Amino acid sequence: MYDNLTLSQALSTEHEEQQVSRLLSAVSVMAILFLFGIGAKAWHSGDSTHGVILWLFSVPIILNMLWFARTGNRRTQKTGLLTFVALLLSYLVATGGESSTGPLWFYALPPLLFFLTSLKTGTAVLLFCYLAALIVFQFPDLPGITAEYNNDFKIRFFATLTFESFFCFVLEATRQSARNKLVSFAQAHEHAARTDELTGLANRREMLNRLNAEFSRYQRAGHHFSIALIDLDLFKQVNDNHGHDAGDKVLQRFAEVTRGVTRQTDLAARWGGEEFMLLLPDTTLLQALALAERLRSEIANTSFTHNGASVPVTLSAGVCSISNASSINELLKQVDVQLYTAKGSGRNQISPRVRSQHKALTSST
Repeated sequence: MYDNLTLSQALSTEHEEQQVSRLLSAVSVMAILFLFGIGAKAWHSGDSTHGVILWLFSVPIILNMLWFARTGNRRTQKTGLLTFVALLLSYLVATGGESSTGPLWFYALPPLLFFLTSLKTGTAVLLFCYLAALIVFQFPDLPGITAEYNNDFKIRFFATLTFESFFCFVLEATRQSARNKLVSFAQAHEHAARTDELTGLANRREMLNRLNAEFSRYQRAGHHFSIALIDLDLFKQVNDNHGHDAGDKVLQRFAEVTRGVTRQTDLAARWGGEEFMLLLPDTTLLQALALAERLRSEIANTSFTHNGASVPVTLSAGVCSISNASSINELLKQVDVQLYTAKGSGRNQISPRVRSQHKALTSST
């Protein structure tokens, strides 16, 4: 009856994605400033080659920011920035950067990785970075490697990076667990706010929301829809003769039968007490009458029992199409009139009556 991802959840996810994009933009700006600043320091210190390379690293970051500003593609923004950061760190570890302090920039990687990717992906990338750093440290004679690090630095580097990575992993796992619990709680709360507790069908509030949405769709694109207002006949006698527990079981059983008759695109709701409403999108009046008649027949032929005693249950229903009304209020008024017409004509029938329906009713009786 409900989509897996509700509107409010989609808006929450969109808000979170926007926050991540703003963070990536801020990180990109900071990276550019640091690259220009440290590059300028290296230039003035006589290491012009290192300074120019750092400046060149800022070019793809700037291009990534411009591409995101033009396309708004967040996946490309995230992937591009992480790729440039990985390449920059590889260069700094291989060359040592300035005064062999390049590997220290690795400490910025774990929190960024775990925040922007999943725990599994972040761990896999970190293990790859560990392997790359280990190769650089253990084989300084490989092509492209110009830095040399003493054993004390190597031990301290791996020890502190491991501690930081583990700490970031635990923090991110805790954050995700808390977020998932909040999402589950919000889903349960929203479901309760939209669902009738006894029958599991939608409640009146949800039906009104969907009616307004369907009416807007009708006005915008011309998609017709119909509704059926259903009342269980002489339901008060069920409560009086068999008790309220029997009445509750009848309502629950009715809801089960209704779910079996309606389509996935339809919405069944408890309108109030023993009254129910069906919203039938893309359905003409005749199609809605046929569905309502099928439901009436199913209920009439369903055995309702309580404590071994048979409980007779039938329904009356009024049906109306939006093509016969100019607003939701008028639609509800008309379907209410049709329901009372069905009840006043002897109950256990659908109104308005058509010839095929009259034949079905005659054969069933």
